[in-house]
Amino acid sequence: MADSYLEQVAGELADLALADQEASGDIGIVETVAGVLGASSQTLEEAFLTAVRVRRAEARARKLLDERRANGYMDITPDEEGADDESDDAQAEETADMQETLRLKGINAPRRITR
Repeated sequence: MADSYLEQVAGELADLALADQEASGDIGIVETVAGVLGASSQTLEEAFLTAVRVRRAEARARKLLDERRANGYMDITPDEEGADDESDDAQAEETADMQETLRLKGINAPRRITR
C-alpha cells in the first residue's frame, strides 16, 4: 500500500533529522524541526514526531535482535532489553518542550502518561 503524501514527507524529514542528529550530536534537532513544522502544520508535525518514534523503536528492536543472535539466541536480561536512558531522557525532553511550545501557542495538550 502506498504511503500518503503526509507520511512520505514526514518519513523523509524524520530520516534527515535523525541523520543530522547522528552526525552532529545535536539532540535538539528533532525538536527544532518539529517546531518549524508545527508553526505551519500541526498535522505534519505530529506525523513527523510519530515517524521519529517509529524509527527509534525500530532501531532498539533491531539492536535487541542483533544482541540475541550474537549471544546464541540466549535471552537478554531485562536491563539490556529496555531502551537506553539517553533515548528516554531525550524523548522526555522532547515531550516537555513540545508541551511548552503548545502552551505558549495557547493550546492545552494532555500530559504524557509515564509508566
